[in-house]
Amino acid sequence: MSNRDRFCTFSQVNLWVAVPAYNEERSIGATLRRLAEQTDRDFSLVVVDNGSTDATAAVVRDFAAGHPGLDLRLATEPQKGTGAAADTGVRYAIERGATHVARTDADCLPHPGWTAAVRRAFADGLEMVSGPLRPRTDEFPLKLWERHLLPAVLNVAALAGRYRRGNAGPGYLGPYLMMPGCNVAISAALYEQAGGFPRARIEDVHEDRALHNRVRRLTSAYGLRKDMVVYGSVRRLRAYGLLGTIGWYADHRYTPDVVDIR
Repeated sequence: MSNRDRFCTFSQVNLWVAVPAYNEERSIGATLRRLAEQTDRDFSLVVVDNGSTDATAAVVRDFAAGHPGLDLRLATEPQKGTGAAADTGVRYAIERGATHVARTDADCLPHPGWTAAVRRAFADGLEMVSGPLRPRTDEFPLKLWERHLLPAVLNVAALAGRYRRGNAGPGYLGPYLMMPGCNVAISAALYEQAGGFPRARIEDVHEDRALHNRVRRLTSAYGLRKDMVVYGSVRRLRAYGLLGTIGWYADHRYTPDVVDIR
């Protein structure tokens, strides 16, 4: 199927949002509220409970009951891992008619115009798209340097990624881009053709990078959009430290004993 054949209009996009979640009872309510407040509400939403031992599932059910106008579903994935949970969520959506699926995480706050930006990118012919990841400021007071540290770390990781051996080679149809899993969207057709997110633990494989590289071998119809903004938690940055966070993004050269920071 050519890129021209996959070109779609606003009306042809059946958009879903998938949110993997593990022990996020304290954070996922804010994520769901932000999704319910999107300027473009023409989407369905599935949260994938990845074997949580807290009240994550109950929070999702209560939110769904209190927001009947939001098409919110709850799925489960017992196999621990962000890759497994994300893949379950995307495939859940595709099985129910999704033509395009966006993903964010249960500790993130999409900008109110996030789904609208996703839809515009697809209408412009992109099949996979991502955008800026900025630090949340509502979890706890951030110092000035902390506000700039997360974007700086991601910029370093993106630059290093372009020169990483596994991201270069004659088989790729376009350049390597930093596409964080908490802010990415893809067409259903391309997702299935690429084989989806690897069903792995985050400490073993960066599932977002793996999917992006699979896509790069199939098409050059991917890109970054400045208006597709997600605000991410800085709790990992605080727990890992600057050098640890850089090492984490650099092929897990640093992996702490406790990966899931809550």
